[in-house]
Amino acid sequence: MIATQSATRVPDPLSVPSNAPEHCPGTESEFAGKSDACAGCANQEICASNLPAVPDPSLPLIKERMTNVKRKILVLSGKGGVGKSTFTAQLGWAFAADNETQAGIMDVDICGPSIPTILGIASEQVHSSSSGWSPVYVQDNLGVMSVGFMLPSARDAVMWRGPKKNGLISQFLKDVDWGDLDYLVVDTPPGTSDEHLTIVQLLKESGIDGAVLITTPQEMALQDVRREIDFCRKVGIKILGLVENMSGFVCPNCKTESQIFKPSTGGGKNLAHETGIEFLGAVPLDPRIGMSADYGVSFLDEYPDSPATTAYLNIIDRIKIILED
Repeated sequence: MIATQSATRVPDPLSVPSNAPEHCPGTESEFAGKSDACAGCANQEICASNLPAVPDPSLPLIKERMTNVKRKILVLSGKGGVGKSTFTAQLGWAFAADNETQAGIMDVDICGPSIPTILGIASEQVHSSSSGWSPVYVQDNLGVMSVGFMLPSARDAVMWRGPKKNGLISQFLKDVDWGDLDYLVVDTPPGTSDEHLTIVQLLKESGIDGAVLITTPQEMALQDVRREIDFCRKVGIKILGLVENMSGFVCPNCKTESQIFKPSTGGGKNLAHETGIEFLGAVPLDPRIGMSADYGVSFLDEYPDSPATTAYLNIIDRIKIILED
């Protein structure tokens, strides 16, 4: 006799509560509150009772905060080390270059918060007032929120499970006094897990205007970006386009470009064509980008003649056009 096993239904990512344990079957599953994974979960009793799910009480508060935010943009990549945080910082600086524009950066890379260092504000702390937590300001029209401001030292590891990380992301959205923003750029960690699902769930009512995906030319990075594209499509996030970082090396002296990471399968441009998304552009590898990040200064301002700066600004202009801004 041949034993057969029915396929396990994969839960809808958005039906999994933000404080759910790993392997949660989802609130809409027939196994909700009854599977082994549900043991010890705070939601187990209500899931097993078949009563209507109680709405997350933070959602109305988040929606109210987000009414003052015109555009909400996620910066994503399934792969780590491809330059998401660096691109997020340049995007924030470029938006804030217009004195009439109010921009914010929210760092939800809870375990690897590099945004404070890249923006030169790592030594700052979060202050609270009657209206909520105040963002740390890089300049008058560029505010930032990150768990990096809350750690005793830059060496302290953040060893949190999903529910605690998700709770902090909720606080960043509902308790931070962002004020009136034209753009809120959200820097995310690698992957398609807790932080990503949480930000999508919490901004479901407020709306996400789109995601910018970041890759590098080699196939190792492209594999994970394909998964990120699939994630966006499954949860209904509009993909604004794909950026290829480290696309060749530009010599700071002679300005000539050579390939460091060879695009063995066609790189980001080919991936964009394969998946039907827009290729926003390629940013060449300039060693001064990393140096600027280490010193917390704007690469765009420090090196306006670099081909990488030209590439960044062209990509950012294209994002504005797509958003009709």
